[in-house]
Amino acid sequence: MSLSTKKRLRLQPVLPGDTGRFAAILSGFILLLAVMPILTMIVMSFSGASNLDFPPSSYSLKWYEAAWRTFVSPDSSDVLSLGKAMTTSLLVACLTMVFATLIAVPASYALTRCEFRGKAVAMQLMSLPLVFPMVVLGLALLLIFDNLPFHMDTSRLVIAHVILALPFVVKNCTAAMMSIGSEVEEAAQMLGASPLRAIVDVVVPLMKSGILAGMLLAFIVSFNEFTVTYFLYNIDVMTVPIWMYSRTVSSLDPTVFSFAVLIVLIDFVLIWALEKLVGEGGVSF
Repeated sequence: MSLSTKKRLRLQPVLPGDTGRFAAILSGFILLLAVMPILTMIVMSFSGASNLDFPPSSYSLKWYEAAWRTFVSPDSSDVLSLGKAMTTSLLVACLTMVFATLIAVPASYALTRCEFRGKAVAMQLMSLPLVFPMVVLGLALLLIFDNLPFHMDTSRLVIAHVILALPFVVKNCTAAMMSIGSEVEEAAQMLGASPLRAIVDVVVPLMKSGILAGMLLAFIVSFNEFTVTYFLYNIDVMTVPIWMYSRTVSSLDPTVFSFAVLIVLIDFVLIWALEKLVGEGGVSF
């Protein structure tokens, strides 16, 4: 190959979508930083040492065995068992998923199909929980619930988690609604369906991907929520993240890493199921 040919090949412009070596290395480095805490947690969960030295001097499954014993036979020193905390987390997450979806579907329809004064403000308010400081939100909700004339336990966790998960559900339902033309409803009404029947029988089934994506995201957000929950929980109603935190207050219990691996696996399965059932194009974060 001649020298001029080599120069032409070297000076060839990079095509759109092609990535150079520097971009690939930078992307790999950023990805490594993102997964480093998870990898560290997984490695520490297999540590055979009694301390938290990293990297571990030996490896074993003793912390997983200790975690299993904690689950099947709770320690008397624990204020609440892991089984009860898991039950509370699943109950709150399921209720959050249902209520957030029941609110988000009509809200997304109104934001997409209807024209009304203050529509832009309403759309911005829907996204406010995404940028609102979680500590301030938790404190504000605590002041509100404590001043109510009646007592709330699990229900106030559900209300708080619905507020946090609602933007994700609304965004996905709105994205699904925008892909559905109004002529679909018009055709259904021309065939004799009432406006409400056209929405329920035609529009909602076409929104299935967005609704399903929003429901799973609401479950994930609720199941992993800690900051706001920390202000609202009590001794009898405690979620898994709060229970794990309680195990690290006085001294860091290495079994927490084993429980954390379980939580990561649950989240991974949910996200994998979300991509398989909905597809990446149907998910809006």
